[in-house]
Amino acid sequence: MSTRILIADDQEGIRSAFRMILDAQPDMTVVAEAADGRTAIHTARTIRPDVVLADIRMPGADGIEVARALADTDIHVVIVTTFGLDEYVHAALRHGASGFILKRSGPTLLIEAIRAATNGDMLISPQLTIRLLRHHGLPHETPNVVLTEREDDIVALVAHGKTNAEIAAELFLSAGTVKNHIAAIQRKTGARNRVAIAAWAWATGRAEP
Repeated sequence: MSTRILIADDQEGIRSAFRMILDAQPDMTVVAEAADGRTAIHTARTIRPDVVLADIRMPGADGIEVARALADTDIHVVIVTTFGLDEYVHAALRHGASGFILKRSGPTLLIEAIRAATNGDMLISPQLTIRLLRHHGLPHETPNVVLTEREDDIVALVAHGKTNAEIAAELFLSAGTVKNHIAAIQRKTGARNRVAIAAWAWATGRAEP
């Protein structure tokens, strides 16, 4: 089944470029566009796309507000930003966004971010990952967390922005097994999602550049 995508960006040229890239994928279809955040929210609630690709800065409502407004739905919001490190992206982390990519990252990462979101993963542009997590409100160290060796391996890979599929391939596990390990890690650390796991890993020294 094709992934249905809504593109929200106030620049028509950007929307057209994204549409061309995504419509060329056999498993993706752009079903709508929006030139501002409020239209994006209304359209998303009306047509229920699988993914909203939202610019971080738009008139009416920015990408954070789009993510926040759709947090109670099963619609995934992937944030696109021009900025290498932007305070808005930090806020988006707290409001349920399913990915963060730089506009200059290129078409491959754009496509991977959308596929990751639909699989319940989160992809962050490699250029953003370390700085973003270090500048994000990192959690205090949780002293009594005891992880298995395999969980430690997975935490380190999550911290570097790897998707479940990539972790499974690297560790010779099934995607389902990786998902189960991540659920166990969340329980042990109190992390709400994989971004929080990554932040915890950097804060506690379990991940290294």
